[in-house]
Amino acid sequence: MRAAVFHEAHQPMTIETLEVAKPKAREVLLNTAYAGLCHSDLHFLEGLYPIQAPAVLGHESSAVVEAVGDEVTYVKKGDRVITCLSVFCGTCSYCTTGRPQLCDNTDVKMPPGKAQRMFWKGKPVVQFANLSSFAEQMLVHENAVVKVPDDIPLTIGCLVGCGVMTGAGAVFNTAKVPAGSTVAVFGCGGIGLSAINAAALAGADRVIAIDTVGSKLDTARLMGATDTINASNADPVEAIRDLTGGGVEYSFEAVGMKLTAEQSFQVLRAGGTATIIGMVPFGMKIELNGYDFLRERKIQGSSMGSNRFRVDMPRLLNSWKRGGLKLDHLITSHIKLDEINEGYTNLKGGHVLRQLIDFGVSK
Repeated sequence: MRAAVFHEAHQPMTIETLEVAKPKAREVLLNTAYAGLCHSDLHFLEGLYPIQAPAVLGHESSAVVEAVGDEVTYVKKGDRVITCLSVFCGTCSYCTTGRPQLCDNTDVKMPPGKAQRMFWKGKPVVQFANLSSFAEQMLVHENAVVKVPDDIPLTIGCLVGCGVMTGAGAVFNTAKVPAGSTVAVFGCGGIGLSAINAAALAGADRVIAIDTVGSKLDTARLMGATDTINASNADPVEAIRDLTGGGVEYSFEAVGMKLTAEQSFQVLRAGGTATIIGMVPFGMKIELNGYDFLRERKIQGSSMGSNRFRVDMPRLLNSWKRGGLKLDHLITSHIKLDEINEGYTNLKGGHVLRQLIDFGVSK
């Protein structure tokens, strides 16, 4: 199979031919249909998060089952699926208390370098997030996929595999935004736009979108934002306080920057909650004013939208079919695997949303 191989930070990935192992017990071999270029992978490409190399990145994808190993009961050859990095065991303390996204069973959620599933020049290649979507095939645990109905395009399914689940889930699952609330979302990429859309669907009275790119703010309005702030020419903290008469009840940071994480806390009114969705660079500290906690302001993290993906992803897709969740606006373009480096250059420029690698799988 062909795959984009990561060698080191700040260097382009190369397209190489890799060997993939046959499925073992509870493993599934997938033919990748689409893979989204997510900003999270860019953090590793730029050295903001550590990763062993060589590795195959990618974690947002849809696929078709090619083969299954022994003991697989959930899928069969020919099934259409969405992958999810929140692979779960179903038996650990997190899984059995309703938080499978935090599963810590290293037999299924294997640490980097443990999986021996892909090989290049006879040596194992690191499987990123137990998926490695930037390859024509993926070998994964069966608990890393959810089946997709035949009436769902695999392009739409791919989007839900990470960005949409992360953004919408942060609103629905992590923060549990109630109807009538005020919301601010920092960052209008795929994740932030999904959070905006979810806040609107949750019935928030006011949904304020913040970004520095005008076209993204235009899309935010299509997704349900009631107000937009261009942070390139205005202080978003002051602007939000002015718009709301003191601050919002819920805020979401979907950029992954120290500044915006701190701003998401600063815009809260008393009793408000800030949820950090973005990947703030590894080792970087966020500084907050201790006095603000006396007014019961809260800050929390969200892992992949606190998902229970086999329940949540079908619900999100059903919402899209009914015209509620808006997903088509998120797709900027389709590209080929050979264009992946150019795609990440475009993503870094900030003017694209989701670029999908089309692997030519027809189903």
